[in-house]
Parts: sequence; C-alpha cells; structure tokens
Amino acid sequence: MGFSGELVFGRSERPLIEAPVFGGAREDDEGGITAWWPRPGGWQTWQFHGTLPRGTEAVLRAVVEGTGAPACVASVHDSDVAVMSGLEADGEQWDVWLNLRMAAEVSDRPLAELNARVPDDARRALAWARSAGVGDGVDPTTIEKALPSDVTFVEDLYDALLDRLGFPAAVDPEAPC
Repeated sequence: MGFSGELVFGRSERPLIEAPVFGGAREDDEGGITAWWPRPGGWQTWQFHGTLPRGTEAVLRAVVEGTGAPACVASVHDSDVAVMSGLEADGEQWDVWLNLRMAAEVSDRPLAELNARVPDDARRALAWARSAGVGDGVDPTTIEKALPSDVTFVEDLYDALLDRLGFPAAVDPEAPC
C-alpha cells in the first residue's frame, strides 16, 4: 500500500507548516507530516498523510495569500494517482491528473479525454511556474511528455514535474556544502 494524502508546495522564508492554515501542526516523522528536501529560494514541499485540516482548496488559497507566491497541492491516492492543483498569486488556478492511465480508471473518464487535455494542462502549469519566477526557457513539450507518464509512485512524477517546470532542484539539507 502506498502513500495517500496531500503534498503542499509553496515558497516561504519560514517553514510552511507554521502558516496559520495548518493550525499549529508540527512535523512528525512517525508518519503524520513530513518535510521533503527543500529547494533553493524558499520552495518547500510538505507531505500530509491523510487529508488536510481545512480541505485542499482552502489550504491552497491560504498558502498563496499568506506567502504572496504561487503554490500547489497534490491529492495523492495510494501512490498510484494524483490531482495536482496550482494557484497563482493573481488567482489563476489550474489542475492536472498525474499518472493518466490510473486516473482514467479511478475517475471513470476515458483515457483519450485525459490525454486530450495534456497540451492545455502543460501550458497552464508552465504559466503558473513562470508566475513563480521560474520556467523561462522551458519547452512546453517537456511538460506534455511528463504528464501522461506511467510511474510506480506518483509522488516521483510530482517531484519530477516541479523540476521540469524549472523550479530549483531539491537539496539534501544535511549534505556538505
């Protein structure tokens, strides 16, 4: 059985977990809330096992409002499939399915319908990344190729998509400089 829960990505000088929307929650390596390796520039991913305390949409809006920067949330089911939603600081929102073959199965939508959305989804995801100050020079076809990928763990696709969108690579905080 894989991971089911939420991945929250945003930019902040402080740990995102300290944002008021999380109501004083703390990192818990026992399986509740864990931080992924940070990305330069204050970009962070937090993994919440289970659902978010106030719901995906409310958390996404609160993170963007609190940080003034774009953010995204991915709702993951059993590491097989995810819906990733992003929000720009100006309110423009987008969403994509990750691992389209599995998404077709769980959403009862034809795979062809999900595949037809890929070019527009890639364009909107790249516009979101550019609103975050990254993604210049990224070829949209690299995003189009990533979105329909079949992967064992959808969390890996989520992380790879952030890389392909031009966000700085995550860095092991314990690695020597």
